[in-house]
Amino acid sequence: MTAAMTEPVGQLEPQAWMTAPETRAVVAALTAEGAEVRFVGGCVRDAVLKRPIKDIDIATHDPPERVIALLEKAGIHAIPTGIEHGTVTAVTNGMHFEVTTLRCDVETFGRKARVAFTDDWVQDAARRDLTINALFCTPTGEIYDPFDGLADLGAGRVRFVGNPMKRIEEDVLRLLRFFRFFAHYGRPPLDREALQACRLMAHHLPSLSGERICGELIKLLLAPDPVSVLLVMQGEKILPHILPEAAEFGRLRQLVFLERRGLVLESVRPDPIRRLACLVSTNAEGAAAIAARLRLSNAQTRRLIALAAPVLVPDPAMTAVERRRALHRIGAEDFRDLALIAWAGRRAVSDRPRATEADAWRSLLEAADAWQPVEFPLKGRDILALGIPPGPRVGEMLGAIERWWEEGDFRAGREDCLARLREMAGS
Repeated sequence: MTAAMTEPVGQLEPQAWMTAPETRAVVAALTAEGAEVRFVGGCVRDAVLKRPIKDIDIATHDPPERVIALLEKAGIHAIPTGIEHGTVTAVTNGMHFEVTTLRCDVETFGRKARVAFTDDWVQDAARRDLTINALFCTPTGEIYDPFDGLADLGAGRVRFVGNPMKRIEEDVLRLLRFFRFFAHYGRPPLDREALQACRLMAHHLPSLSGERICGELIKLLLAPDPVSVLLVMQGEKILPHILPEAAEFGRLRQLVFLERRGLVLESVRPDPIRRLACLVSTNAEGAAAIAARLRLSNAQTRRLIALAAPVLVPDPAMTAVERRRALHRIGAEDFRDLALIAWAGRRAVSDRPRATEADAWRSLLEAADAWQPVEFPLKGRDILALGIPPGPRVGEMLGAIERWWEEGDFRAGREDCLARLREMAGS
């Protein structure tokens, strides 16, 4: 073991997340009886890059039962979120800290592993997936980098810790994490040895749960340039194992451009479900199958089907009345998303989009932003009140009146709609 593995290699400047009262309280509780703690993983990596910190993970050589006792003694709520693997969540003042005991793998099988606790920091780092995730930092800012993660971070290299095949065999999810982290932190070219291991192990991806695949895919889709990485995955025959419907790479590239740089609209931000719908080529049944496979929520499923297999597509040639009718039927959010996807599709097949075209498409988005929902003034009970018996005819009449109301640009009030209904019922 070299000195570089066990000695600090740098100093992190004071960070607000490190000096926050909640962080200080958790660190003080864990070190109250002499234990050493270090921040680990993503918070250290992103602090080095001066990126926003999302989660604060802490490593300690104390076993989880002792961690719980120390936290509770300090009045900090402790949740045994993964105690069999050494993980306890500390909660104070609404902030969550994942505290994990140093460990080494005794036996691995898929997503699970039988671990042994240790006091060896390097041994713990050796079981992590990527070098850029195997960074430690003391509460005073000293950085420990046992596997040259800092150099990789600076060079935009995404590498596995140790042998890539072994890392992926331990946990196939690491294959997807490799591409996700490259999309957010890497610069070409991809590590050749890692790419070969991913290619050879790709056929194991269907063994992962839909939730796990979805989590990585969603994060990859939110990268600044997901298409370049997705194309590599497609070329290496990796992406078809998790998303065989992926086909519209050019359209997605244009959508990403519109979301990130082509528009200056508060309502348009990178969105993973919109990007997923833009990427796939399928029908409503196929979109539902994707949603089921990825275990999307009910809301996400509805949205994916609506965007991947739309019942109508906003078009700049629409009249103002047609726009309002479409906005009423599908809602402003779907209208906006479908306009963006359609615009991206147009840009993908057009060598030189004209400025006038951009203005026309932008007007659709502005119409969605300005839309104030209107409510159809009649209900099924209004038809029943005329003596029409319950049954299919009630829905048919209600639909016919609503279409008439839409064609009149929503100007007819309740009395006008009732008059039209009585006329229809009489005929």
